[in-house]
Amino acid sequence: MSHPKAQSFRALHHTPRAFIIPNPWDIGTARLLADMGFQALATTSAGYAYTQGLSDNQVDRDRMLKHVAELAAATDLPISADMENGYAETLEGVAETYRLTAQAGAVGASIEDATGRADDPIYGLAEAVDRVTAAVEAVRALPYPFTLTARAENHLHGRTDLNDTIRRLQAYQEAGADVLYAPGLRTREEILTVVRAVDQPVNVLMGAPGMNLSADDLSDMGVKRISIGSALSRAAFGAFLRAGREMLERGTFTFGEDAVSYAEMARLLDPRSS
Repeated sequence: MSHPKAQSFRALHHTPRAFIIPNPWDIGTARLLADMGFQALATTSAGYAYTQGLSDNQVDRDRMLKHVAELAAATDLPISADMENGYAETLEGVAETYRLTAQAGAVGASIEDATGRADDPIYGLAEAVDRVTAAVEAVRALPYPFTLTARAENHLHGRTDLNDTIRRLQAYQEAGADVLYAPGLRTREEILTVVRAVDQPVNVLMGAPGMNLSADDLSDMGVKRISIGSALSRAAFGAFLRAGREMLERGTFTFGEDAVSYAEMARLLDPRSS
């Protein structure tokens, strides 16, 4: 079965330079990013949760799958889905999540090794590997190359043991993950160490304050994919909150000077203008 989106998405990870995969949070932002010329898009569980009046990890699987389907249908670009930790405790449930993600139209997805439990935030390595394996086996049964990203979440939960993070990524690689991702890496040295320790393409999360590496810098380090997680959505909500505070606290409206114009939004999103 030919699946051009799946094939083009997989191929992006094996080009000489890194590509940026930005994270829209609704249909409008997906279309805007596609029209700008990006080659692929990824969902953001946090960004979407904010639009529902929730914080991250509070959206259930059914609602997230509906969101994935909406974004997959919104543009012609490949979509990779942020499916958190698979939305299931059992291996059968994990496998079902990734079958359903593919049915929703995504051609890639991620699985985290975070438990969602504050008292024990990261799965033990053996269990985490079993969960990645369940996801891998589910997507390998598809008739096209679905790109599975395995995430080691240590650094997002205050566990800065880089050796353990690398051990996890290597184990997920052995389990069959196509892309490896340790969100929360902060320095050039950490990123280089991870890239050199694995054989599969590495995704790096950018957009955090103080991370002054460019796409060219990351490409030169051997990174293959750059995502920004919820950063774009938080940038938009940051502008919204600053505008609200300006009105409430100062009674002024200067935020309108930086706002995109009504006419430009109409031009960008009205199909009759194309």
